[in-house]
Formats: sequence, C-alpha cells, structure tokens
Amino acid sequence: MQVGDEAVGAVLNRLRRAQGQLNGVIAMIEAGRDCKDVVTQLAAVSRALDRAGFKIVASGMRQCMAEAEEGTAPMSEAELEKLFLALA
Repeated sequence: MQVGDEAVGAVLNRLRRAQGQLNGVIAMIEAGRDCKDVVTQLAAVSRALDRAGFKIVASGMRQCMAEAEEGTAPMSEAELEKLFLALA
C-alpha cells in the first residue's frame, strides 16, 4: 500500500512544516534561547509529525476498506493497529 493520491499533498505539507520547525529548534538551541521557547517549538514539530503520520494511517485505512488492488492483500487489522501504536 502507498499513501493515497488525495493524502500526498497534505502529508508533504505537514512534513515540510515539521522540517522548517525543526530547523527553527536547531537555530534556537544554537542561539542559546530559553529552554521554554525551545520546548514549545519542539512540541510543534512533534504535532506536525503526528499529523502527517495520522494522515498516512488514515489513507491506509481507506485503502484497506476499499477493495485491494488486483494481486495485493488489504491491510489487516493487526497491521493497522501496529501503525497506530507506532505513532503513540
């Protein structure tokens, strides 16, 4: 399975946002910024990554519920559960 076409744009936007935010965290640490500011920005990175991950999992669930492509098996409940738990 792959990320559904309708989800690719959102996933890439969220990952790019996380990448930019992470660059900001690195710059803040290098500049000696206050720990509270760094942690706040790092939490934003985590949220952006979580949102991208959940979008990928949701895309997989949609594919799982739809008929599998010819010659491929749909994702099992155990595989979906493992994906969700990986984000926890």
